[in-house]
Amino acid sequence: MLRSGQATAERAIRGTHCEIGAYFSTIPVMRITRSLPVVVMVVVVSALAGGLFGGRVLATQDRVAEQYRAFSNALAVIETNYVDEVDADRLIYSAINGMLQTLDPHSSFMDPRTYSQMRERQEGRYYGLGITIQVISGDIKVIALFEGSPAYMQGIRRGDVIAEIEGESAKGWTSDQAVRSLRGPKGSMVNIAIRRVGYDALIPLAVMRDEINIQTILGAFMVSESTGYIRLRDFSETTDRDLGVALEELATQGMQQLLLDLRDNPGGPLDQAIRVANRFLPRGDMIVYTRGRVKNSDQDYYAREDSDFADLALIVLVNRNSASASEIVAGAIQDHDRGLIVGETTFGKALVQSIYQVSQGAGLALTTARYYTPSGRLIQRPWDGTFDEYLNYSLQDQERERDHSIADLKYTDSGRHVYSGGGIDPDRFMAGPIEGFDPTPLGRRLFTRQAFSDYAQRYSASGDKRITEQGQDRINVDRDFEVTDEMLSDFTDFVTQKRIMIDDDELSKDEVFMRAMIRYYIDLDLFGVGDARRHLVEIDPQATFALSLFADAKALTQLSAAGQSIQ
Repeated sequence: MLRSGQATAERAIRGTHCEIGAYFSTIPVMRITRSLPVVVMVVVVSALAGGLFGGRVLATQDRVAEQYRAFSNALAVIETNYVDEVDADRLIYSAINGMLQTLDPHSSFMDPRTYSQMRERQEGRYYGLGITIQVISGDIKVIALFEGSPAYMQGIRRGDVIAEIEGESAKGWTSDQAVRSLRGPKGSMVNIAIRRVGYDALIPLAVMRDEINIQTILGAFMVSESTGYIRLRDFSETTDRDLGVALEELATQGMQQLLLDLRDNPGGPLDQAIRVANRFLPRGDMIVYTRGRVKNSDQDYYAREDSDFADLALIVLVNRNSASASEIVAGAIQDHDRGLIVGETTFGKALVQSIYQVSQGAGLALTTARYYTPSGRLIQRPWDGTFDEYLNYSLQDQERERDHSIADLKYTDSGRHVYSGGGIDPDRFMAGPIEGFDPTPLGRRLFTRQAFSDYAQRYSASGDKRITEQGQDRINVDRDFEVTDEMLSDFTDFVTQKRIMIDDDELSKDEVFMRAMIRYYIDLDLFGVGDARRHLVEIDPQATFALSLFADAKALTQLSAAGQSIQ
């Protein structure tokens, strides 16, 4: 079982990127006073139950009290007698998380920092510089930033190290320390100095804090005169609004068919999944239903709004990392024969997490229901006692055909066979775990060890005046650059210096993949996610395969609209 702090945080984050809608949402502090009558009612009901059922209820209460005393006594013994000083918060948090790990892979405890990050992700905004940081070897390193953010406008880029904050060295700082110093009121300034590859001296920058809107759409553009493309990275409280804007913009450019890319989308709020699906389904179509044992967990959700895009020819791209809310959208589209699902079998997460704020900013993500697609599919994959195989699903290669039990058989509106259990099978399968490619072990090593993103840090955009000094040994490229043979050779030399063994046969097989990733990461750093995604889609094997299937997608939608069945 994964036990490290990083693994625990990743479990918590994956859990909170699930179906957390208005119906199962965090209770704000302002609601506590309104909840007091409920607490009183619980006390009254408990008292009545004690009178009606006598010893059985009292015995249960006695057992809980005894178990609580055992926990409290153990904690006191550890705090008093352990050989080193102990952090009581860490002990209690670990105990709660260990308890939750006996339930399922997605119920998890969030300490105040993780809980706050989850809420920011849901809300889609915060105040700061617009960067994502990580502590690596004692350095505060920028691992991502949002386009249009204050950091982006000042020329900060992924890979930069924030060496100083307000004149003080940030070496050895924790990420919490850095976040507290970098964030602040809108319009206030923070002075930093960054260290960048190829520069001898630190680069001083004064950055004004602003509201940061977390982007959930990474690329919306036309790939042909009639075909639009939208990459939906995850779901937040702004996703439906952002998607609506993107759809309307593409419609003005002549879009008649859409490739909706949900690959690597881990999910998000349930209500946003419903709204996104409603963009493509006619009013009255069921989208999803949930079943559980807590009050109001049994709910049926339908498309309740008319949409201008309910007849748009549609293909949805998914892969092994498409989970939760993205599976709700894909499942509804597939069950109603509204469009083709293309790519790999999805992750298979059909558990609804309710979020409870427990104390001092900490939160609890607890599974309270399961969701089902309109045809009645429960797509949740089974898990073993340690969750190891379940959590490592994305590392496993997929087969084109999977074995299914006849008991799992369901039917779409037109009578096509679909199955419960183990994710959503695509209508047209094509493996492509890394940006649509299925590289050799060499290519996978290069990707996971960040060779492509590290190599991109050597490049600068011609004419970029945000940071005037160009440093040493920088390579300038224009927006329309191509990956030349010389660049590929330079990359292999760079990789060799990183002590990654290169096999000539694998190198030959991965050449297209390597060229694509080199350009993607240089584009991403220098020219933005729109350019990066547009150039990648042109050669992404899964995407190009999907783009060839719109005739099938149109035929399926027309057949379903006519009320005909496929036998």
